[in-house]
Amino acid sequence: MFALHDDDSSPIRRRPPAIWRTMTALDTGLVHLVGRLKVTGGIPRELRGKPLLMAANHIGVFDALVLIAACQRIGVAPRFLLAGGLLDAPLIGPALRASGHLRIDRGKAGAVEQFHQAVEAMRSTPNPIMVYPEGRISHDPGLWPERGKTGAARLALAADVPVIPVSQWGAHEAVYWGTETVSGPADLVPLARSGLTAPLRRPVFKVHFGTPVDLSDVEPGRPGAGVRAHAKIMRAITTGLIPLRAGEMNEPRFHDPTRPTDTVSPWKP
Repeated sequence: MFALHDDDSSPIRRRPPAIWRTMTALDTGLVHLVGRLKVTGGIPRELRGKPLLMAANHIGVFDALVLIAACQRIGVAPRFLLAGGLLDAPLIGPALRASGHLRIDRGKAGAVEQFHQAVEAMRSTPNPIMVYPEGRISHDPGLWPERGKTGAARLALAADVPVIPVSQWGAHEAVYWGTETVSGPADLVPLARSGLTAPLRRPVFKVHFGTPVDLSDVEPGRPGAGVRAHAKIMRAITTGLIPLRAGEMNEPRFHDPTRPTDTVSPWKP
């Protein structure tokens, strides 16, 4: 990540690459075109300019764009830990790689080495990294966080960095889930239709940056440390999500007919 400035307008520490500044400006413009952004919370002053992990819930294909705009508002430009397929995509892939985002290929031989590279990247740069602990958009009928993976927790423990839980709601209303495999133009029709109508509906994109997760009682070397740290992180994300979705505690008001609903969240309050 690239720390931009403190809340009190202190001098810029490090400017992100020009390509990422351009992408962020375009992203922010798109987010404000599609809906209304509401950001609460922030990064404590004492943690700014230091290694940091930010862990967010995953609710839709548009939510990364919302997170980028929300981070820009509080003065940070995050590097994301991204699936390799996205970094290999035409056009967007080279731009993301040039912007310094990190790669993870889950379940592949190089994943272990990529994990160690991410740990070193976090230790050596005084800027945050954004991750999705769930690994995919939630399939829970109520869109509560899925069980998720322990990778983000293990990353935080290995690098010995604080974790900021990031809760978001509303981005799922911008664009339908669509399909995991795009085999032709017909697969893009639901996304295009939902995206074109979003500016007329003006959904509210709510993002809350919570207080750092207390992992002081988790000993990194103990068996099950990653599982315990992961549970703390996911509960913190869920706690921050509750007030964002008041009146929608059971199911989202916005119905997405394309999103699978075949899992049950263990974190639902």
